[in-house]
Amino acid sequence: MWVSSGGSSFEEGKEQDVPVISLCFDYEGVRVRAADRRDRFFVARPAGMAMVGRDRIGEARAQCLLEGFGAIELGQFDEVAPDLDTDADYVVQLDGNLHSYCSFSAYALPQLRTLGWQIEVDPSYPYQVVETDAPWYAAVEPDEQRTDWFGLELGITVDGKRVNMLPAMLELLDGCADGETLEALLKQPSRFRVVPVGRNKYLPVPPERLKALMQVLLEMYRGEKLVDGQLCFPRTRAGSVAKLDLALGESARLLWSGITSVVEKARELHEIPKPIALPRGLQAKLRPYQEEGVQWLGQLIQHEACGVLADDMGLGKTLQTIAHLVREKESGRMDRPCLAVMPTSLIGNWQRELAKFAPDLKVCVLHGPKREQHRGEVAGADVVLTTYPLLVRDIEAFANQPFYLMILDEAQAIKNPRSLNARTVRQISARHRMCLSGTPVENNLEELWSLFDFLMPGFLGEAERFRSHFRIPIERSGNQQRLEALRDAVTPFILRRMKESVAKDLPPKTEIVRPVELGDEQRELYESIRVAAHGDVRRAIRQKGVTASTIAILDALMKLRQVCCDPRLVTVPSARKVKGSAKYELFFELLTQQLEQGRRVLVFSQFTRMLDLMGEGLRERKIPYVELTGATQDRQKQVDRFEGREIDVFLISLKAGGTGLNLTSADTVIHYDPWWNGASQAQATDRAYRIGQTRPVFVYNLIVAGSVEERMLRLQQRKAQLAQSLLGLANAPTALSECDLDDLFAPLAD
Repeated sequence: MWVSSGGSSFEEGKEQDVPVISLCFDYEGVRVRAADRRDRFFVARPAGMAMVGRDRIGEARAQCLLEGFGAIELGQFDEVAPDLDTDADYVVQLDGNLHSYCSFSAYALPQLRTLGWQIEVDPSYPYQVVETDAPWYAAVEPDEQRTDWFGLELGITVDGKRVNMLPAMLELLDGCADGETLEALLKQPSRFRVVPVGRNKYLPVPPERLKALMQVLLEMYRGEKLVDGQLCFPRTRAGSVAKLDLALGESARLLWSGITSVVEKARELHEIPKPIALPRGLQAKLRPYQEEGVQWLGQLIQHEACGVLADDMGLGKTLQTIAHLVREKESGRMDRPCLAVMPTSLIGNWQRELAKFAPDLKVCVLHGPKREQHRGEVAGADVVLTTYPLLVRDIEAFANQPFYLMILDEAQAIKNPRSLNARTVRQISARHRMCLSGTPVENNLEELWSLFDFLMPGFLGEAERFRSHFRIPIERSGNQQRLEALRDAVTPFILRRMKESVAKDLPPKTEIVRPVELGDEQRELYESIRVAAHGDVRRAIRQKGVTASTIAILDALMKLRQVCCDPRLVTVPSARKVKGSAKYELFFELLTQQLEQGRRVLVFSQFTRMLDLMGEGLRERKIPYVELTGATQDRQKQVDRFEGREIDVFLISLKAGGTGLNLTSADTVIHYDPWWNGASQAQATDRAYRIGQTRPVFVYNLIVAGSVEERMLRLQQRKAQLAQSLLGLANAPTALSECDLDDLFAPLAD
């Protein structure tokens, strides 16, 4: 069998080399073409010329075998046969698919040789393949321009020479459009996918192996240009490089060269943390999962990596961090002060916990109007506490002080990479960095990128490339390959434990939705405001688009939410005619029941005016209460009165008291109105449902049936899937589409 190529025009004006086959049968040294119509012919024998008959049955079997490997007899085409400049007998395929042609070379030809066929290949044949068992190599070299950056070269050894396959593989990866997954690409009909390794030479790779390799490259590739044929990556992405061994599988050898120590070290980040001695100076007994958290933080330090401690609310992220600080101090590595930045509401909590659990650490608090008096204490302190607003205000002073470790508590404060907070924290010089957040993804994947851009700049690539490479394919197209790649990349640097899995001694928590129907007057008010607001929103969207109309949308929705809460919150004149609020009445009915049962209650609302109205109702009913809003001067006094069981009702604004409070004496939580971000409500609930709680906790969500509130809950649930898939989080993106808006502004359901 002779394999060569012939010219064929498959598309107008386009010529393609097509594999063709000349099939001959050997009769005692005489080659007879398959297309030869003779039934008999003469052969030379020692005794003279002899007549030999064709073995038509044997030839037919051979032809069927060849056709079974994808060869097509040219005579079958008759008048529709392509114009091939050849007198061959067979053509391999007519689809012009490089991978199919090379699959024939890689699969069919060796099989036929095994069966005893003699095969000759034209030296100029353009679809030649190298041996599939050729050894692979991976070379890791330091980047001459950037510290802690390296270059990767990946390829095979052919005839003793290295052939770098990265350019071809990344070109194939770039060919996967946002809507075309790697899975779909690899399902194209062929036994192998091929990668060019030289002139007219290709390496056939089984699709599953190529998929595994491409998945690793997808995880570490951020669209960077190759430098001298090498893919550059920071040390923090070396864990992805280490997965190349697994991607190739046991049947292929991978020979490492260069700076292999960075790969070996990165492998450890994907393993269970090795036990690390806990600090002696910590005045607290850690739970097992907290010990694991401290070990994980220590492992990050050892590997010069940074991470997010993303434990569920109430699992003791602050305590684990303090334990980590004590250990770093005891190890002698903490040669500079550490800086902890947090919302203003958490300053007092950090002070108390540091004094309680780590009394030997020198703490400097830069907060309040007298903070400049303590500025000189920074250099000699172990831990410096400040807030996001003050860091922004005093950035010049902070930027001049190098720190050992910088900690961002409630790190979602920098979720917008263009915000002043995010830009400011990046100006601080710190050897190590860490984030604390129970909600690292609240609205979209850009928030995750912002955290990692602070922790390890360059780890997730540039913002625009991350958007096109990950965010758009995942959020808009549901691209599972990109989702898996992103999840695999960030997993070693995020530690997330949920209460139900680690705090098994916590009592049960029961979530209850209490719907209420609006009365006629309140219903008419809702509908009148809804119609007017929806019209305003539609006009704004037509003029400026959805994104630019965000303020108008939120304002319109807020008015509807206010009607649901209490007409007294609404400023339009028609609202003053409405007497009574269905939800207000339900609230006091529910609250009275809970107090009669001896329960202690936290009440959350986003509207401080609503809290004022509740306060008026409580005073009328002679029910004592305490209140916490952004205007509260002495937060701790209110907390102490409640936790000291002097008062059984605590009114709290979601913004002011949703974080940083430990209120485990409460066993009932009432959310008077829902919020877009389910994570914020969960954080508020966890003021009570956290370590130290000993009684079952009941959580009530008051919802106006058929209203924007009910639809908000559905939207939360629908949007939760992405964060669940990525990090196992209970919160998710809440960006609004036009379809979402139509649903939110729909009429009240009957």
